[in-house]
Amino acid sequence: MGQSMNQKTGGSWNNLFVHLLLWGVIFILPYFFMDSARVFTWRPFLRSIPQMLGFMLVFYLNFFLLIDQLLFKGKPRAFILWNLVLIIAVAFFMHYSRELLEWLMPYQRPRWRGRRNTFIPFFFLLRNATSLFLMTGLSVALKMTVRWLEVENERKELAKAKSEAELQNLKNQINPHFLLNTLNNIYALIEFNPPKAQQAVMDLSKLLRHLLYDNNQAFVSLRQEVDFMRNYIELMRIRLADHVKLTTRFDYSATGNTLISPLIFISLMENAFKHGISGDKDSFIEISLCEHSDGKVEFVSRNSYFPKSESDKSGSGIGLELVKKKLELLYPDSYLWHTTVEDGVYSTVLVIDTKKQQDDTELLDRG
Repeated sequence: MGQSMNQKTGGSWNNLFVHLLLWGVIFILPYFFMDSARVFTWRPFLRSIPQMLGFMLVFYLNFFLLIDQLLFKGKPRAFILWNLVLIIAVAFFMHYSRELLEWLMPYQRPRWRGRRNTFIPFFFLLRNATSLFLMTGLSVALKMTVRWLEVENERKELAKAKSEAELQNLKNQINPHFLLNTLNNIYALIEFNPPKAQQAVMDLSKLLRHLLYDNNQAFVSLRQEVDFMRNYIELMRIRLADHVKLTTRFDYSATGNTLISPLIFISLMENAFKHGISGDKDSFIEISLCEHSDGKVEFVSRNSYFPKSESDKSGSGIGLELVKKKLELLYPDSYLWHTTVEDGVYSTVLVIDTKKQQDDTELLDRG
């Protein structure tokens, strides 16, 4: 809400600047085409006051009233008719007000001769009316531009709100999926190793703290996410047999300000533990995360591959599908993800350009 208020305030100041610039150009530009020997005097300025008032009257009556009430409501004929009446009336006002000012000004009063007052000065009225028509067109153009910008900002806000709702929905799906797999692992430990099961419950409590607090944020520090990944790996290590080799490597700046989406790597690690372990064969799991100096975060997971059978419901792959959706929402055009299966080894590499994503988010917010 605060951000919306800031955007509205910024938009109001931008509109004010546009109006000041517009009238500055309209009223000051003609002075640049005058004879260079001439200097500013009050007499020409006072004579131009009726013209200024006429321009502003037509412009703002259209900008604040006629365009909204007639043109934007599908009444173009009424809009044209009201503008014809307005322009004719203001054209007369501009002409005769100027003549009245000249007559009232001391010194250099115009000489009124013969029949000059008896006929209507069509040429001057036509010139004024043409200028007023141009002001009407300028008002319509500016109003439509402002409205387009407002619609575009609303569209961006709706798209942002939709993305946030979809992300929240994904979080609500990822968390139960992750907890279900973790509880299944603890259940298996209870049967053959109760002490390890107790330790697993303690490790799970640390993970739940991350889920309850850090996961409510759109982004967390890379250090927080690495701590979560380590806790998860230690929780999984408890149930590993001796014939399973687990190696990890984390290379990142502990004092850096890199932000990452929470739980973005958890499903990839779950997949490694789910499909990389055999009950009676030598197995291995390698997990690494590296933060590069250009803001890219590279996650690599390699494991021996023992795919689940079709009858195994836990191998449905919903976690990886959720990761893909989350990447598309949070890191569009800012990530590379590919997986390979070769010689019985499953590999997945996910590279996220956090700097590009952060720049795009800031640009969107400013827009």
